[in-house]
Amino acid sequence: MKPLLCSLSSSEVRIGHSLSEAERQHLARRRKTILQCLEQNGISCSEDKVPNIAVLGSGGGLRAMVGLLGSLCQLKEEGLLDCIMYLCGVSGSTWCMASLYKEPDWSTKLDLAKNNIVERLADGSVSLKEMGQKLAKYYSEKDHFSLTDVWSALIVSNMVNEIDEHKLTEQRGKYTKDPYPIYTVIDKQCKYDRLNADPWFEITPDESGYSLSGAFVDSSFLGSEFENGKKIKKQPEIDMLYLQGLCGSALADMEVILKKLQELITPHTTAELQDVPLSQEMDEESAQQSKASQTPDVPKAPEALLTLVELNLQSLKKEDLTHHLKAMNEHLKDKYKKIEKMTLKEGVEKSAKTMTQKELKDYTLQACSAITDMSKEHHNKDGSWIAILRSIEKLVHWTWGTNNNYLYKMKVESADSSVSQSKTRQYEDSGLLLNSPYFSVLRKERDIDLIISLDFSEGDPFKTVVQTAEKCKDLQIPFPEVVLPAKNTEPQDFYVFKGSSDAPTVIHIPLFNAVNCKGGIKKWVKTYSTFQMNYSREMITDLLEKAGLNIKNNKEKLLKEIGNVTGRKKTSKLGKV
Repeated sequence: MKPLLCSLSSSEVRIGHSLSEAERQHLARRRKTILQCLEQNGISCSEDKVPNIAVLGSGGGLRAMVGLLGSLCQLKEEGLLDCIMYLCGVSGSTWCMASLYKEPDWSTKLDLAKNNIVERLADGSVSLKEMGQKLAKYYSEKDHFSLTDVWSALIVSNMVNEIDEHKLTEQRGKYTKDPYPIYTVIDKQCKYDRLNADPWFEITPDESGYSLSGAFVDSSFLGSEFENGKKIKKQPEIDMLYLQGLCGSALADMEVILKKLQELITPHTTAELQDVPLSQEMDEESAQQSKASQTPDVPKAPEALLTLVELNLQSLKKEDLTHHLKAMNEHLKDKYKKIEKMTLKEGVEKSAKTMTQKELKDYTLQACSAITDMSKEHHNKDGSWIAILRSIEKLVHWTWGTNNNYLYKMKVESADSSVSQSKTRQYEDSGLLLNSPYFSVLRKERDIDLIISLDFSEGDPFKTVVQTAEKCKDLQIPFPEVVLPAKNTEPQDFYVFKGSSDAPTVIHIPLFNAVNCKGGIKKWVKTYSTFQMNYSREMITDLLEKAGLNIKNNKEKLLKEIGNVTGRKKTSKLGKV
C-alpha cells in the first residue's frame, strides 16, 4: 500500500506500511552477522538472500520469562542465535526481553546476562517503600493513571524483583549485535469492536503502532497528547517497568492487587505510624517520636483506607460484610456528612450476597471521595496515599492501559475510523486475544521466511498456532496449514508447518512435551502454574534446563529447516521483497 501522508507535517507520527529507517538499518547490519552464522553451520548464500528468521516467545508469566531465557541460551550454545533476525514477545516473554536488552549487545555476553537475571529472580527483592514511591511517581507524572501503573509498581516489580526505570528508546543503537526486538500488546477497544486488522499493536525502541494498519509513532512519544498528527503535550516516556506491566497484564487479578494494597497500607495504620508517609519506612526511634507527638483527634484515614480494601476483599470471597461496613461508617461518619448519604438496599449489612457489584462499586467510590477530603483537610501531602486512593478507584472501574491516542483526529485510510475518534486508547496484554506475537512478524514488509514459535502457554499447546492460522485465513495473510497430531496424545518437542511459497515456514515447540518430560507433563505443568508470583532458584534452574533441551534435542532439525528456507530464497526469482 502506498504510504498515506499526514495532513500536517509530523516527525513523530508516520502513516504507512514500510519499515522505519532505523529498523531497516538494523536489519542491514544484522544480515552480515546472520550470513557469517549460516556459513559456520555449513549453509551458504549471498547477503541479499539471507533468510529472515523470527523467534516468538508466548505468554505465560514467569514460566515464559525463564523458558525464553533457557531457549535463547541454548540457541547460543548450539551456535544458532546469530541466525535470528527478530525476537518478539508477549506477556511474560517480554519480561525476559526487557532484562536482556538493557545490556548492550547482550547476545555477546549471554552467560553473564543469564546469571544476573537468575540471581535477581532467586534472591532479589523490591521493598514496600520502593513500591509505594514508584506508585506515587506514576500517579504524579501522568495525565492518565490506570491499573497498569498499579500492576507494574506493586505486582510486576515484585515478580521480576526490579523496578527498571530505563526508557525503551535508550536501547537505540545499543543492540547492534542482537536480534531486533518487538514487544506486542493489543488495543482493547479494537478487540471489543472486532476490528480484525487493528488490535495488534507493536512496540519497538524506534517506533510503536498498529502492525497491520500501518500507523506508527516515535516510541519516545507513545503516551504524549496528539491532535491531527501534531504533538500537543509531551508526557513522560514510558519506562521498562511500565512496559512489562502493559505487556504482562493478562495475569491481573483483583484479589492479588487488593492484597498488595492491603500489605502496603497495613504497617501505617498503627497509632504511632499514622502521620508517616506511605513511601517512608520507620525505624524504632522515629516511630516512638511520632507516637509522642500524636494528637488524639488526628483522623484515621489509613484505617479507613485499609478497611475499604478489606471490605472489597471480603466481597470477592463472598463473605459477610457486616463488620467492615459498620467499621467504615464509624471511621467516616463523624466528620463527613456525605458518608451518611451512602444508601444501600435494606439488609445489605446482613449478608454479602445481597450487596450487588454495582452497590459495592458505588460505595467504594464514595468512600474514596470522603477519604480524599479527609486527607486534604488535614494537609496530608503524601502523594502515595492519593495514589492508593486513585488505585482503588481504577480497580473498581477495572481501567487498564490508558494512554493518549497519537492518531486522534487524524484521517488514516488503512485504519477503522473509530480508532482516530477517541482521545485515549487502552492497551493490554496480547495474551487476552492471542498468546503469541505472530502478527507483528506477519507484516508483509518484514518478509519473514521462518518462524520459530516457542510456546510457553498453559493449556492447549497448539492453541496459538491454530488461532493464528484461522485469523490469517480471514485476513488473507499467507500462513501454512496447521495439521494437528492425533487427539489424546502427548505433544512432541518439534512440529513443522509449511505452506505455499509466499507463506513462512513455522516451527512450533511446546515447552513441556513427551520428549523432555518423559511422561511427566502434568507434573511439570502443575509445578509451574501461570499465576505463581515467584520461583525458587531450583525451580529456575530446572526450567532453564527443560527449555534448553527443546533446542538441544532439535539442533539438526532446526538447521535443516533453516537450510530449506535459505535454499528456497536462493532459488526464488523474486528474492527479498
